[in-house]
Amino acid sequence: MLPPEGTSATPRPRRVAIVGGGPGGLYAAALLKRLGPDRQVTVWERNAPDDTFGFGVVLSDETLGGIEHADPVIHEALTAHFVRWDDIDIVHRGTRHTSSGHGFAALGRRRLLEILHARCRALGVELRFRSQAPDPDRLAREYDLVVAADGVHSTVRETYRDAFWPRLTPHRCRYIWLAADFAFDAFRFEIAETEHGVMQLHGYPYAPDASTVIVEMREEVWRAAGFDELDESESTARCAKIFAEALGGRPLKSNKSAWTVFRTVVNARWSHGNVVLLGDAAHTAHFSIGSGTKLAVEDALALAACLEEHPTLAEALTAYEEERRPVVASTQRAARASLEWFEDLSRYLDQPPRQFAFNLLTRSRRVTHENLRLRDARFTGSVEREFGCPPGTPPMFTPFRLRGLTLRNRVVVSPMDMYSATDGVPGDFHLVHLGARALGGAGLVMTEMVCVSAEGRITPGCAGLYTGRQGEAWKRITDFVHARAPGTAIGVQLGHSGRKGSTRLMWEGMDEPLPDGNWPLVAASPLPYKPGGQTPRELSRARLTDIREEFRAAAERAARAGFDLLELHCAHGYLLSGFLSPLTNRRTDAYGGSLENRLRFPLEVFDAVRAVWPGERPMTVRISATDWAEGGTDAEDAVAIARAFASHGADAVDVSTGQVVADERPEFGRSYQTPYADRVRHEAGVPVIAVGAISSWDDVNSLILAGRTDLCALARPHLYDPHWTLHAAAEQGYEGPGVAWPAPYRAGSRRPVTGRNDAPRPRLTLHTGRQDG
Repeated sequence: MLPPEGTSATPRPRRVAIVGGGPGGLYAAALLKRLGPDRQVTVWERNAPDDTFGFGVVLSDETLGGIEHADPVIHEALTAHFVRWDDIDIVHRGTRHTSSGHGFAALGRRRLLEILHARCRALGVELRFRSQAPDPDRLAREYDLVVAADGVHSTVRETYRDAFWPRLTPHRCRYIWLAADFAFDAFRFEIAETEHGVMQLHGYPYAPDASTVIVEMREEVWRAAGFDELDESESTARCAKIFAEALGGRPLKSNKSAWTVFRTVVNARWSHGNVVLLGDAAHTAHFSIGSGTKLAVEDALALAACLEEHPTLAEALTAYEEERRPVVASTQRAARASLEWFEDLSRYLDQPPRQFAFNLLTRSRRVTHENLRLRDARFTGSVEREFGCPPGTPPMFTPFRLRGLTLRNRVVVSPMDMYSATDGVPGDFHLVHLGARALGGAGLVMTEMVCVSAEGRITPGCAGLYTGRQGEAWKRITDFVHARAPGTAIGVQLGHSGRKGSTRLMWEGMDEPLPDGNWPLVAASPLPYKPGGQTPRELSRARLTDIREEFRAAAERAARAGFDLLELHCAHGYLLSGFLSPLTNRRTDAYGGSLENRLRFPLEVFDAVRAVWPGERPMTVRISATDWAEGGTDAEDAVAIARAFASHGADAVDVSTGQVVADERPEFGRSYQTPYADRVRHEAGVPVIAVGAISSWDDVNSLILAGRTDLCALARPHLYDPHWTLHAAAEQGYEGPGVAWPAPYRAGSRRPVTGRNDAPRPRLTLHTGRQDG
């Protein structure tokens, strides 16, 4: 059933029903009543006033600032009960590492509810405890606004699921909320390596004499340890025993505590008619970044503000969702990264101790190298020393060796198709484009995908290495780089378009067929890339041999042209990638079926190239670690693919994702592809290059220092700023050997002054009505 049509046009609501008496629902009730004293606001809560699950609640300074501005009474009551601390302790294999300067504030969840109950009553909100809310349809008819704040398993949301389109995703760990009768002196993470597997404790104080303790572990560890057969008291006692050292031998207590699987809640819409979702009913974020109550309170603030600022309910609810959705999506990305880090905790156990601690602290990608350095320079400096950074050297400017090539820093200019060649010959544009980026300070500059045959081009503008003239043109570019940007390496990426060829230039219609002059396509299987596109011919065994020889011949030309590194392009749905993915390889011969068979031709090509590529020069392979499509390549396959190439002599794996099938559904976000590089690095044991929305030098430093990658490849930032690496050095005050300004550019090595910045700072504020003297 859906709410009655037309109710969304109601002006500011006079009668408000709130389902759910958690912090978000109560705070919304208080705000709405305070802003409209004549409103009727009713809260239904099925539990008793003092029933609560969990123990402590952590709120950020940002959230508290919003509360103070909106309702100083609540803010004052909260601050009277907060416990505050600055440190995070990470305890692993008997060693504790402490990072300071983080600034936490927490209080008991029961105390928070008491404060909100009191404020609601004082304002005249009607609170109905031990009371099931009426049917949502009835509420929608009888009230101007219905706020569904009834949690993860929201009854209201489920009643109107055809309107909200909820998606609940369960994850791989079990966890339980417990408490201890003493206060930790820091936010504590403790790792227990047991005979059954890895378990972790998340603990923090919420009162002078109490702490929240969450115990978490993978589902298979939970079952192997027998927790699935223990009752609440037995589980509590067992957890206290496992983490006895962290607890000082003291017991844990429970409160209707049960082992739970965390579920990420996402809704396609947050409102329908006069019904709106708030807090966990609308979205969830894993407790490891402490954002559930924070998000619910911020939802309430935004909802109340939007109802005041817009003349109709429909406009207010639209504005509420538009304001909150991007914030929540960003938080959920961070929470997802954090929960997956803990799910895969065993991957990092053998990292050096300080690097492990740094990795944990930066797991969500919200805490970075730079803000950790500002919070606690001592801790960050110790991590850098353990990593091997010379004094005053950011991690990105430490050298890295691949076979006989030493890169002076960890920055790579990622391959970017320029579609600006004529008959496959790179011209002045390529000289200026690649030369400028080589002068810009990166350790390694990569060409675009250079095609091994005319048939293997993506577009008529693609560069090649299938003629001697093309090889000579590339040598002009490598000679320039080596002569004018000494210390910068230049690499070539070899590939074949496969079924994604014979298309227009990118800016004329990406992946769109040429209007005329098309050439025939070949692929692993006769499947067009897009509906209505050209169907490629399935490659015969004889043509496979021909193409392998085209790669070999191109590699010989690349060696003569003077490239320092060669990368084999096995990603993004091009020919070799098409063999690797089960979505694009439907062959029934020795080159199709199992992953071992799908790897056969790409490995044959790799071996042919490696055989003629100079032994001292490194070879890398770019792969798509996931197809972002059901039934396609996944992260586990990517590890196996990386291992296979490494066993054949690949020196590093360039870990990208997607672009294999047209109906992919990627999960974009900041550095969204780096978890795949991280997994390949740790599980395949091969150096990796991370790519994908890495845009800041802070991100590069963070990823390198945490051990999630060895090199970082950046594309768009180098289009925006060819001297990105030089500017990153200048902004960090770094002048060491990891980067060098070309002699003609040294005068520009400091940021130009753009305006006056020497105005005196205000020292005294005179308030209106103040009497002097």
